[in-house]
Amino acid sequence: MSPTMMRQFWSLVDGGRANIPLSLDDTSLEQWLLRQLRSEQSLNHHETTAVSAYIHTRLPLIRDLAQQH
Repeated sequence: MSPTMMRQFWSLVDGGRANIPLSLDDTSLEQWLLRQLRSEQSLNHHETTAVSAYIHTRLPLIRDLAQQH
């Protein structure tokens, strides 16, 4: 995952913390976040796979940040 894409992802998470649907299970939340990023940036298959794996490993942090809002 490129540094630019990583910054864009965390900007999306930080800016949309109030809108992150925490009631979703992990897989659904991962897909929701991926769709949000794809709506801002076109991703090829390799990038989609990398971002999905990255999101999956960061879900506890993402949930904690969203709950703090």
